[in-house]
Amino acid sequence: MLTVQGLGLQYGKRVLFDEVDLKFTRGNCYGVIGANGAGKSTFLKILSGELSAMRGSVSIEPGNRMAVLKQSHFEFEEEEVLNTVMMGHRELYDINLEKNAIYMNPEATEADGLRAAELENRYGEMGGWTAESDAAELLSNLGVREELHYKQLKQLSGPEKVKVLLAQALFNNPDILLLDEPTNDLDAETVTWLAEFLADFKNMVIVVSHDRYFLDMVCTHMVDIDFQRMRIFTGNYTFWYETSQLMAQQAANKNKKVEQKRQEMMEFIQRFSANASKSRQATARKKALEKLNLDEIKPSSRKYPYINFQMEREPGDQILKVEKLSYRAEDGTLLFGNVSFTMNQGEKIGLICREASAMTAFFNVLAGKAEAHSGTVEFGKTIKVGYQPNENQEFFSNAHDLDLINWLRQYSEEKDEQFIRGFLGRMLFSGDEVYKQSSVLSGGEKVRCMLSRIMLNQANFLLLDEPTNHLDLESITALNNAMRDFKGNLIFTSHDHQLMQTVANRVVEITPNGIIDSLMSFEEFMQSEDVKRQRQQLYQGVAV
Repeated sequence: MLTVQGLGLQYGKRVLFDEVDLKFTRGNCYGVIGANGAGKSTFLKILSGELSAMRGSVSIEPGNRMAVLKQSHFEFEEEEVLNTVMMGHRELYDINLEKNAIYMNPEATEADGLRAAELENRYGEMGGWTAESDAAELLSNLGVREELHYKQLKQLSGPEKVKVLLAQALFNNPDILLLDEPTNDLDAETVTWLAEFLADFKNMVIVVSHDRYFLDMVCTHMVDIDFQRMRIFTGNYTFWYETSQLMAQQAANKNKKVEQKRQEMMEFIQRFSANASKSRQATARKKALEKLNLDEIKPSSRKYPYINFQMEREPGDQILKVEKLSYRAEDGTLLFGNVSFTMNQGEKIGLICREASAMTAFFNVLAGKAEAHSGTVEFGKTIKVGYQPNENQEFFSNAHDLDLINWLRQYSEEKDEQFIRGFLGRMLFSGDEVYKQSSVLSGGEKVRCMLSRIMLNQANFLLLDEPTNHLDLESITALNNAMRDFKGNLIFTSHDHQLMQTVANRVVEITPNGIIDSLMSFEEFMQSEDVKRQRQQLYQGVAV
């Protein structure tokens, strides 16, 4: 058990949270949610002991081991990959080092021998005899190839390092597992594996994530940071979200009778329980819902931006034709090759690729920002393209002296300040915030500005490269709905599983040797044995 009592934290006059009393128990997975800046990551750092709260305490049941997903990719640069994973259980790792040092010492004494025997017993009790094979299995399951296991961490790519640090946190079944954005930089296959691993995990998990599918798959409870308080609610993210929305609707209707309100809530809970049948925690959740105190649930204070993609004109019959497209990195590595497909009216293609650099290169080629090494891209004559790149720094670095009104005015035919101010207001920039310098915006604020730019363009074809990056859950939900309702064509990629599942009506996987093209849903695509066989054939002989 992990207990939080009277916890409080503030910076100057700004209170993040205060008087927080929570109990976390074994066998549950808690998803921590809240608006950007609410203190989610800070809360995890307080639980791990990395930061100190101003008030209150955190206590862990004696004998429990806590593991934390490291955010620093450079802490273990000189370490071997397999050793880095085993460092996840530091005591076990140090015992192994000490006993091996004794065995390697030709001048070891009898006392040293007794010490080594004692260490061997402790090592075995901790599961040390299978430690290396367990670490290797974790790495393989996360997609880190065996030939990388004995390399130094600095020799791996960024996404590979993320997987190694994730394996480190999962290693040897910690009693308490703290994960801050564990799905960042993970491909769809690895996210699915991690979700299934955590759904079966017998100990305690506390996780911060902006991936709604992931939260729904693994969470038995949500910890909501709102109104400068923290409260635990039974159920996954979707249940919390739907309940909060329903309560907001009911709160807006002042004449709603209490009994009628209660009846509506109970009917909603029953429907939710029935729809949650696929979840591994469905039975336990249903029992917990029966004990739910409806009076404890309040409407959320969080706001949702208004995102709506309108087209200036309808697209014609000719949309997009790509033929034998290929592209190489500066070092000559083939990022993608032999990419050919034709796009039809109404299609929304969800792109997936194992290499993030290949994906970004492909979007840049489609958008005309980079030149392919071979092949052609041909848009129809009626097509107007709106492009949102993964990296947006160039749009702000050259406009550091512009406030938000003048930044957005660059991309609007209507220059009137009231029009621009109204547009910014719908994207949650209100009052004096519209006079903020574009250079001081947070990552999420910049993405909301870029989405405003796309909306003003009124394109009938959208290219969106990881559009959910840096956005909070509320903005992701609004963007998801806008992409789903968009009447034009769309090519996009995202690590957000729910976005891919609810928006894409066609899935295309890009590889160095061609594509896998399917009209399946995203989930069907990821589970298809035929797709797995095609993937294996296309990647045969290619280092991935």
